[in-house]
Amino acid sequence: MSTRSLSRASDRVAREDLLLFVNACFACTGQREFYGDGRGQKVSLDFLHGYIAGNYRDLYAQVLALGVNHLNQALIVRNLLASGREVREASRARENALLTRTLHTLPSHRAMHLLEDLAKHGVNNRRARALTKSFLGRAEERDFLAVKYRRSFRRAAMHAHAPFIGELQPFFLRGWKERRFVTPLFESFRQAHYSDRALYELPYSIAEGLAQKRGVRRDVFLERITPRLTAHERARLVSTRAAAGLATDVDWSRQSLVRIASYLLSLPEAERAAREEELSRAFTLSVRRAARRTEASYGRVVCVLDRSYSSQGSREKRHRPLAAALAVSRFFRATASSYTALWTSSTAAKGLSEREELHVLPRGATDLATPILAALRLRPDLLVVVSDGYDNDPGGLAGQVLEAGARLVPGCFMLHLNPVHDSEIYAPKSLTPAVPTLGLRDAEDVPTLVALARFATTAGSMTDLERDLDVRVRAFLRDAS
Repeated sequence: MSTRSLSRASDRVAREDLLLFVNACFACTGQREFYGDGRGQKVSLDFLHGYIAGNYRDLYAQVLALGVNHLNQALIVRNLLASGREVREASRARENALLTRTLHTLPSHRAMHLLEDLAKHGVNNRRARALTKSFLGRAEERDFLAVKYRRSFRRAAMHAHAPFIGELQPFFLRGWKERRFVTPLFESFRQAHYSDRALYELPYSIAEGLAQKRGVRRDVFLERITPRLTAHERARLVSTRAAAGLATDVDWSRQSLVRIASYLLSLPEAERAAREEELSRAFTLSVRRAARRTEASYGRVVCVLDRSYSSQGSREKRHRPLAAALAVSRFFRATASSYTALWTSSTAAKGLSEREELHVLPRGATDLATPILAALRLRPDLLVVVSDGYDNDPGGLAGQVLEAGARLVPGCFMLHLNPVHDSEIYAPKSLTPAVPTLGLRDAEDVPTLVALARFATTAGSMTDLERDLDVRVRAFLRDAS
């Protein structure tokens, strides 16, 4: 075999390996799915992370810039920190920048659990210690992290030999039994063990546990803590507060499309009907922000969206597959010049309208072939199927229709987005090898996924892939400045 042939074969293997890994990092959360358990997912993830980190370390680090889910970001950071000796000197500075940026963009609980995990696994090299000290030493967040995540903070700081500056030492030694603190948050935390007034001076996530410990009535607590709620807390507590007879003003533009869709699907049908205007406005505000941020723009788009019974997800991920499909539909409505939404188990030949989508429910078997045929008749520029890949009415027909469509409608680019990870095959289940399948996390990831799918189908070289990843890494790091 010639050198050029070997190079092409090597590029193909590397490309397939990376796409397999990226798929898992978008879709796999280590939680139970409708067709699989959480343990299988964790085993699958551990294998993939170990394989990619060992064979493509530079690419493994650059995946952090693609917007993969938080679980996999944390795993990548931990694995890279644990194997610092293996990094090439030429790549060290960029890898360090990616690790630092990622740790600072993770949600606080993910970041603190990651640092505690480093201590649990004995990762204590110089780079890990420096990163831990830098994160825990941020003055603007240090006090909150120390109060909210007391065990994780203390364990991570002691493991990294980080100094307990200011009043951290008496706080961890005596806690609320200290006579008095100068640090406002520490003092409020101390007083909240005795005083109702001090309880409502704390952030909600800290005050909630203390309120339960002190036996404060839930409705009273929710009403008085309102001024301290963050935007995400307001969105998360809408239903809880409504049950207590309390209204909540939510800035929906700051919520992701999947989060809004999940909230909508948690509502009974009667409440959805009564709040159509409010829910439509929430989607509109969020999708405008997403479209502006991603700068996405598409021509004629048709989506085939799976709302079969399995789209209700699992107990841990209630309605997640259906919420992802609804979010993708809303995203394309705002970014495509012409859009049609074709849902399974639907008699609407022209697709469901925006208002009708607010009332989708998981039901029936998975007949993807019928809406795919209808979509091909419209001859779109982009055909996107959002499904868990379990086509069973009849089984396998959807893949055959897609294969025929690829030949009969050559100008149409086809893509399968799957929000569910299949641990047995280490990837989201595919409908057919003729159409690229990518894991789906959030609707805002669609532009990245479309770009990856186009790269996969055009069989680009590793040089092309590395160039594209480099652009994304620079943008990811630039956002930190």
